[in-house]
Amino acid sequence: MSQYWSDFVHSLEPYVPGEQPRGHNLVKLNTNENPFGPSPKVIEAIRHAADDRLRLYPVPDGGLLRQTIADYHDVEIKHVFVGNGSDEVLAHVFHGLFKHDLPIFFPDITYSFYPVYCQLYDIDYRQIPLAGDFSLKVSDYLQPNGGIIFPNPNAPTGRPLSVSEIDVLLQKNTGSVVVIDEAYVDFGGESAVQLTKHYPNLLVTQTLSKSRSLAGMRIGFAIGDAALIEALVRVKDSFNSYPLDSLAIAAGVAAFEDEAYFASCQQKVIAAREDVTQAMQALGFDVLPSAANFVFARHADYDAAKLAQALREAGIIVRHFKKPRIEQFLRITIGTTEQNRLLLAELARLL
Repeated sequence: MSQYWSDFVHSLEPYVPGEQPRGHNLVKLNTNENPFGPSPKVIEAIRHAADDRLRLYPVPDGGLLRQTIADYHDVEIKHVFVGNGSDEVLAHVFHGLFKHDLPIFFPDITYSFYPVYCQLYDIDYRQIPLAGDFSLKVSDYLQPNGGIIFPNPNAPTGRPLSVSEIDVLLQKNTGSVVVIDEAYVDFGGESAVQLTKHYPNLLVTQTLSKSRSLAGMRIGFAIGDAALIEALVRVKDSFNSYPLDSLAIAAGVAAFEDEAYFASCQQKVIAAREDVTQAMQALGFDVLPSAANFVFARHADYDAAKLAQALREAGIIVRHFKKPRIEQFLRITIGTTEQNRLLLAELARLL
């Protein structure tokens, strides 16, 4: 602490990101990174963009990347916003769309950055408990609110919500913004992007960190009504006019253009997730239904924290959350075939 801090900094409880260990030969299954690298076309695009043009500022609005995303999702460019990772996009969403008299709603078990944004921007919020099976019930959100946000599939549970259920929510919640955070949607969820054409209060956010293997480039985007996008642009231009650098823009465009590579990696992760799920169930784990690139599992006879520590001692890192209701769960990222084999072998040995 310091006498030079602004008052609000003293009470902030910052988001705690997943550990990024520096050791070698670790099986790193704790931060939901894609086990497969980015498309070779992405690497080539970055090399091509890394020249004398880096002396120039990038295009402030993302330029070609916005158009590429618009074309991919069959929307107009005016409905697309890009930012430095979906975390920055979400920060602008909270700041520009959620600061109202009524509290905003999000699940009690969800992305732990949401309450941090609320602290940062002094936004009142209410956490809506997930059901006993950790599913999200739309009916719980049908009450006056200042906004609604949740991931779909949810994190860290991995459970998806159907587009038809989101449609019901939007039909009955017209007085506030609804934000669907689709960070993991490409691994088996249903995207709500097309619903943005029918509901002016719907905003969908996505990232290139997961399914397109670009966590190191920090590219996120939002799709929604032009008025919502304008609010995000106003906040962005009052904060950082150039959130995406030239290399990130080039990488993002190339990632969307190589659809064959994307689809191949996507299917490999989905297939591996199903194999890991079945193998863990055979070991006695209760594994929640997942549409993400991770599984959320617990074992009735073994403490999750002790299991996580034992795996770490064997060189395998998974995520354990010391939070109510989920303290006995482990979130395990789907890795390569070899990483998954080592994980399952070590779990079998430990159990």
